[in-house]
Amino acid sequence: MNQADPRFRLTDSLARELADRFGTPLYVVDEASVRDRVRQYRTALSALYPKTELSFASKANSTLAVLKIVRQEGATIDVASEGELRAAMLAGIPASDCHLHGNNKKREEIRFALEQGVSHVVIDHFGEIEMVAELLGEFPTRFLLRLAPGVDPKTHSRISTGQSDTKFGFNIADGSAEKALARCLELGIPVDGIHCHVGSQLLDDEAQSAAGEFLAEFAVAMKQRHGADFQHIIIGGGLGVKYTAKDDPLSIEEYCRRVVGAMKPILEKHGLHPTLGMEPGRSIVAEAGVTLYTVGVVKSVPTAPGKTRTYVAVDGGLSDNPRPAMYEAKYDVEAIGHVPGETMTATVCGKHCETDNLFVDVEVPKDIVAGDLLQVLTTGAYNSTMANNYNRYLRPATVLIRQNGKAELVVRRDSWEEMFDKEAVPGDL
Repeated sequence: MNQADPRFRLTDSLARELADRFGTPLYVVDEASVRDRVRQYRTALSALYPKTELSFASKANSTLAVLKIVRQEGATIDVASEGELRAAMLAGIPASDCHLHGNNKKREEIRFALEQGVSHVVIDHFGEIEMVAELLGEFPTRFLLRLAPGVDPKTHSRISTGQSDTKFGFNIADGSAEKALARCLELGIPVDGIHCHVGSQLLDDEAQSAAGEFLAEFAVAMKQRHGADFQHIIIGGGLGVKYTAKDDPLSIEEYCRRVVGAMKPILEKHGLHPTLGMEPGRSIVAEAGVTLYTVGVVKSVPTAPGKTRTYVAVDGGLSDNPRPAMYEAKYDVEAIGHVPGETMTATVCGKHCETDNLFVDVEVPKDIVAGDLLQVLTTGAYNSTMANNYNRYLRPATVLIRQNGKAELVVRRDSWEEMFDKEAVPGDL
C-alpha cells in the first residue's frame, strides 16, 4: 500500500503461501487497512462536528471478524435484515449498537429487532408505520424515517437509491415524508430522526451534499411545523473507492468535510444540534480486500478477419463475484510472480456455464499459463456477501491478514456435505 494507491495487495510470496494453504478462489482481507479506514472516518467527522456517529453498512461485508474489528474501532453497525443483525450479535456486538433498515421488513423481523433492543429501526413506508404502532409495547427502541430526497447521483442505475423514483423511503417533494412524520406523532411512535442513502460508488460529494442540505432543511421545517426535534440525522454512505487505477474518489477527509459542511450551517442557523451519522460500507472494506484465483485454460479465438481475443479462465467466476454481471463492474487484475514485461489484452473469464466474463480487456503477461495466480484488487466489499453456489460451486474461504502479518482463516470454504445437507428426495421418487 502506498500514498498514491492505497489499495491492499498481496506480495508474490504471500499470495503463493495463501494459495497453497487455503486454495483458490480465496478472499483475503487486511485487518490493518480496515481499522485505518474506520479511524480516518471517525477522526474526520469528530473534527468537523461535535456529535457524530459512524455506522458500518454491514451489507458490504458481514464476515463476523470484520464486524468485530469495525466495532472495536468505535463504529456501530447498520443492518439491513434479521440475518445481518444476528451476524452482528454472533460477533459479540449488542443489538443496542445496531440499527435496522430495509424497504420491506416483515413483522417478525421488526419484532425480533425490538425484542433484542436495537438502537433504531428505520421506518420505510406507511404500512410499516402501522406495524410499528402495533408492536411498540415497552421496547426502548426509537425510530428513524427513511427519506427519498430526490437526488439522482452519478453512479450505476442499479446502485442509485436517492432519486424520487425509488423503492426506498418517503419522498420529500410530494409531501409523503411530512405525512409520515405526522402519522407517527399521531400514533405516539418515538421518531428520533431521519435517514437517507442516495447511492453507492460516488466519486464526488455532489449528490450526498445536496441530500444533506435537503435533510437539514426538512428537519428545520418539521421543527417549525410539528415541533419535532430530531436527535439523529443519518446521511448514509456512498463514498466510492479505487476499483481501477483510473478511479479517483475523494479522500475520506475531504468527503466528510464537504458533506458535513453542507448541513452544518443550516442546522446551526436554526439552533438544531442533532447527532450526524454516516454509514459507509464499501469505502471501509473494499480496498482492504483482494481475491486470489488460479489460472486454468488460456486460449485465443477469432473475432473478425485477422483479429483474435484471448481468454484467460480462472477457477472462479460469477458465483464468487457477481458484480461484473450485475453492474458491469471494473477491477484491476495483477499477475503474481511475473516481472514487468510484455503484456497482452485479454478477457479474464470464469468457469461457469454462462458467458461469465469477469474482467474484460485487462492487461496480463503475454506468457501467462495455467497454474499462474491472479489477484483482483478492491474486492473486500460485496464479494463474499454476494457469493452463491451457482453451478454447485463451493463458496470461497476468507482469510484475514492480522496486524502482525499472520494469516488466519475466518470463513472456511463450503463443503459438499453442507451444500446438500438441506436437500431431500421424496421417498416415492
